[in-house]
Amino acid sequence: MAMRKRQTEVVFPNAAGIDVGASSHWVAVPRHTADEPVREFGTMTDDLHALADWLQQCGVDTVALESTGVYWIPLYDVLEQRGLAVWLVDARQMKYVPGRKSDVQDCQWLQKLMSLGLLRAAFRPEADVRVIRTIVRQRDVLLREQARWVQRMQKALVQMNIQLTEVLTDVMGVTGQAILRDIVAGERDPAVLARHHTRRLKASAKDIQRALTGTWREEHLFLLQQALAIYDDLARRVQECDTTLEALLQPLQRHDKKLPKTTKTRSKNSPTFDLRQALANWAGVDLTRIDGLGITHVLNLLSEIGTDLSHFANVKHFCSWLGLSPGTKISGGKVLASRTKRSANRARQALKMAAMALARSDSALGAFYRRLCSRMDKPRANTAVAHKLARMVYFMLTRGEDYVDRGREHYEEQQRQRTVAALKRRAKAFGFELTPAPVTT
Repeated sequence: MAMRKRQTEVVFPNAAGIDVGASSHWVAVPRHTADEPVREFGTMTDDLHALADWLQQCGVDTVALESTGVYWIPLYDVLEQRGLAVWLVDARQMKYVPGRKSDVQDCQWLQKLMSLGLLRAAFRPEADVRVIRTIVRQRDVLLREQARWVQRMQKALVQMNIQLTEVLTDVMGVTGQAILRDIVAGERDPAVLARHHTRRLKASAKDIQRALTGTWREEHLFLLQQALAIYDDLARRVQECDTTLEALLQPLQRHDKKLPKTTKTRSKNSPTFDLRQALANWAGVDLTRIDGLGITHVLNLLSEIGTDLSHFANVKHFCSWLGLSPGTKISGGKVLASRTKRSANRARQALKMAAMALARSDSALGAFYRRLCSRMDKPRANTAVAHKLARMVYFMLTRGEDYVDRGREHYEEQQRQRTVAALKRRAKAFGFELTPAPVTT
């Protein structure tokens, strides 16, 4: 009886539930606060303000919203500006309940679950972080679109039998762009185009000249010209994002951390300004010191989670939110499945991309990644290493400590000592004693 009473105890007596839609929002408030506890509002700006006015008149202080598409964002912003505690709720927490198939019943059921404290709020970073996140996501979209137009340029070249991809590692490098721009300008002589050869190229000038001998077709040259023009326009848009990003990061410089020079090479798609210093002054720590985490990985990571991780109770909650923690599907004391859940979390994707870069790293994390690959397949090892990276990021941001890599040799020696200790314990359990062999010179 006590358990039943505890389950029906009201935790949020003044909570409201809103079923978000594309053309209208259905709102339910507690029955004792209004004569009409369920009302429908439109999606125009004046409708949203009227909705907020009605909630305040009813004495509502907490609101639960369904995360439906992007329709909840304008409503969330209006309610947040009015001082209401807004909980963004995953619709999967309620969709398996039978008999809730209408908007009126959905908002009432949402209000009831919220009042009983049976819902969990989704994580949403601060307003300034959300602004940076929008710019970073737009920048990623532009870079992906740029890559598609590079593929179209390569297709046009191959159709003319211009085998530039066979002699150049990067068609859009310094030499490749110089050759492409001369072709678009009207140059067709392979010997003249091959003069852009530099000593850094593995292919010889003669090989480049042979690769530039093909059939010049006007329709494919037209496609090449348009693709290059669109590529340049997208590059200008990326530069605009970099300028905006630099201006947005300037007010967030809460720390004055002077970073030493790094030996890591800068990626071609990295922003042109000193992003590493700006992110370190924002976070208080240099996350690029973790092996595998490049500057673009850190940018994507901080733009998604921010620098304040107090929303997460501990590191386990943080890793679970990222979708990197092992599953706990247990029945009858037997583990049925322990795979991680599928997730489109961008922070998770950044960590997994960073984990893939450790395959050839001469560091402790690189040795750890290769050791896991010897025990399991690479996708699972990649997830496990991303989980380890997430824990490092959490502790660096919460404790303000710098990461120090002790090297591959230290890690391998540590693993050797652990293996020897395990063998000694196993031998002792069988009544034996291990004796180390004499060292031979």
